[in-house]
Amino acid sequence: MNFGSVITAMVTPFDQNGSVHFDQAQKFAQYLLENGSDSLVISGTTGESPTLNFEEKLTLFSRVKEGIAGKGAIIAGTGCNDTKETIQLSEAAAKVGVDGLLLVVPYYNKPTQEGLYQHFKAVAESVSIPIMLYNIPTRTGCNLLPRTVQRLAEIENIVAIKEAAGNMDQVSELRKLTGEDFAIYSGDDSATLPMLSLGGAGVVSVAAQLAGKQIKQMIELFKSGHSQKALEIHLQLFDLFKGIFVTTNPVPIKTALNMLGWNVGGFRLPLTEATAEEQGFIKQLLKQYKLLK
Repeated sequence: MNFGSVITAMVTPFDQNGSVHFDQAQKFAQYLLENGSDSLVISGTTGESPTLNFEEKLTLFSRVKEGIAGKGAIIAGTGCNDTKETIQLSEAAAKVGVDGLLLVVPYYNKPTQEGLYQHFKAVAESVSIPIMLYNIPTRTGCNLLPRTVQRLAEIENIVAIKEAAGNMDQVSELRKLTGEDFAIYSGDDSATLPMLSLGGAGVVSVAAQLAGKQIKQMIELFKSGHSQKALEIHLQLFDLFKGIFVTTNPVPIKTALNMLGWNVGGFRLPLTEATAEEQGFIKQLLKQYKLLK
């Protein structure tokens, strides 16, 4: 399964009552796939997965899959810190027809590398669809090390990793230890270009919800040997890449999308609205990139 070079971590729209707005999710997914995205992660960190329940996630996977009508791939965020629950949601997601799974490193319980291996192996054996691992130590408190990824990459349906440890030496080691068929995606927009130079396949992007076509162009330029032109786009977008993390993701990106008229709604506690100062910063950022007049 080729997920492409730009995989967008999509926000989950809520209505005014705080319920998932499934119709809006379908519309926004269609828009993203028409504007640079090859695939979509549904119910990842950016999609507020910790506060979506089992049924909401399944309905979201199903409705978005139905809404995009085969225009791109749907990668379902089914990972949590309980292996049994991860397997249950992964099996259910596979049944509704998602194209792949994103499995985050189990958080809070801080497993050993062997525990991480056994967790991902158990989930992979429960489904036949492709799996992307997700390493983000700043949120999980646990770093999935390259040697463990090397072992996991030997499992047939574990085909990729979203790497967000922020360590280029770790990315180099990952590339050195895994076969060329194993795809390494940047988990940070600002690290996309550096990771491409280390053999990365692309990005699981938050910023693509605002600049999908430009990010796609940057990656295509780099892969076709035009590294200087790719660098120009990276530097042009750098303020956006960093600015949309002015506070906890997905608060800034959802705030920006609301400012642009997408009506993706608010947040479920413990996340709260951006402060007045943060909203002012986000508005200026959108004006800087001529997204907001």
